[in-house]
Amino acid sequence: MSDRNILTRRVVRRGLAGHLFIGMLVFGSARTFHFWQGWALIILQLTAGTWIGVYFLKHDPELLGRRLILKEKVFQQRIIVLLWRIVGGAALVLAGDDYRCGWSRRVVGLVPVWLECLAWLVILGGDVLLFEVMKANSFAASIIQIETTQSVIATGPYRIVRHPMYVAFLAIGLVAPLALGSYIAAGLALLIIPLVVIRLLNEEKMLHRDLTGYTEYCGQTRFRLIPFVW
Repeated sequence: MSDRNILTRRVVRRGLAGHLFIGMLVFGSARTFHFWQGWALIILQLTAGTWIGVYFLKHDPELLGRRLILKEKVFQQRIIVLLWRIVGGAALVLAGDDYRCGWSRRVVGLVPVWLECLAWLVILGGDVLLFEVMKANSFAASIIQIETTQSVIATGPYRIVRHPMYVAFLAIGLVAPLALGSYIAAGLALLIIPLVVIRLLNEEKMLHRDLTGYTEYCGQTRFRLIPFVW
């Protein structure tokens, strides 16, 4: 079997397992499959993931290989990633519970249609941004690492902020509960923000130390996540 076929199988297995796990969290907590927002989330993310996988299998398989490595080398980062996954998963479970029990509807009211539609657009925008980040940066691994051939990327989304991939993940993670119709789960998802901030600040220390040209890049691109804010 060729390396390309092996990589394809690994990408497909990882993608299907991830979306199956999301489905288990959402529909298991809702205790019903009659949850159209849950189906919409899975279909949208599965479609985006499939497109990204197919594109980079053809144009940059090395990037996908880097994305498949999940074990962080630094202990602190392992803890941060674990907490991030716990918060993200808990928010999905809480959204399913909220759908079943109607907590948001009773306390605050239904999430209005316009806000749900806006949330879906933000999720789609996050997927598009993630794609553009991966196109611009072949070294956009899932873990924090510096490779010997790695160089500073200052094109595409990296011209605007220094950590556009985190922007994409935050956009998706923060609004997914609203797309699922849950104010309560959206409140829990806010805990992702400090985890991302701690992670990227720790990452920047390593980049300043080990990646040639990164300090100069920071002088040119001042903002980490939000233009003109931070």
